[in-house]
Amino acid sequence: MTYCLGLLVDDGLLLMADTRTNGGIDNISSYRKLHALSDEPGRELYVAMCGSLSASQRALARLIEPGAGRAQSLGEARSMTEAADLVGEAVRSANKELLEALGPDKAKSGCSLLLGGRIGGGRPRLFLVYAEGNHIECQREIPFLQIGETKYGRPILDRILRPSTSLPAAIKVALLSFDSAMRSNLSIALPIDLIAIPAAPGLPTVARRIGQNDAYFADLSQRWSATLAEAAGAMPDPAFVPELEPVRALSLVAEARA
Repeated sequence: MTYCLGLLVDDGLLLMADTRTNGGIDNISSYRKLHALSDEPGRELYVAMCGSLSASQRALARLIEPGAGRAQSLGEARSMTEAADLVGEAVRSANKELLEALGPDKAKSGCSLLLGGRIGGGRPRLFLVYAEGNHIECQREIPFLQIGETKYGRPILDRILRPSTSLPAAIKVALLSFDSAMRSNLSIALPIDLIAIPAAPGLPTVARRIGQNDAYFADLSQRWSATLAEAAGAMPDPAFVPELEPVRALSLVAEARA
């Protein structure tokens, strides 16, 4: 499994994905899950893929290889919505082929993905493409989309992320989301790949891999753990739990040992 995250704030778009692929407790490997479909000026399209690796690679091949049985190519898409439709067709076809080859008992997951980018001079947009090929678009009410192992990385997003969050702050929150997910789920692991597209035209797109020895991520993780521990310690104790007298406390310990 993996964890993929897309954030869409006023300042721009961020896509992130880890690289863990787990085929069993003794078969763990890393594969890139964040891919560029197009990185030309005026046509930036990126996908973060989750689920069956074979289905993901088949869908990716359909999108980037010439021809590949498509009636229309991504280079002809006039909008991000059209691009999402084409990506959805590739995902649906790849999952259908996997289902037919392996049967429903061995091809339950298929693949899904996050599609982000922009065509022309418009603002970046973000879509979640489901395994069935249909898609939804990220809206301001909830400025992020997740796929994969999402539950441990979501609370910090709900509490902190807003459309007005700056792009650098959004990247920081996203890295903390991944740090939280990795703390509680062994199926998510470094390296993490990220793509950040500023909303302002003319500013460069940022691509980075966060590896095992990344000094910023290690410092961020350590500071976050220390800050959480300090904040929890500063919270008042519950008033409904009376403080135990020392003698009574020793008595409870003795009873527990008995």
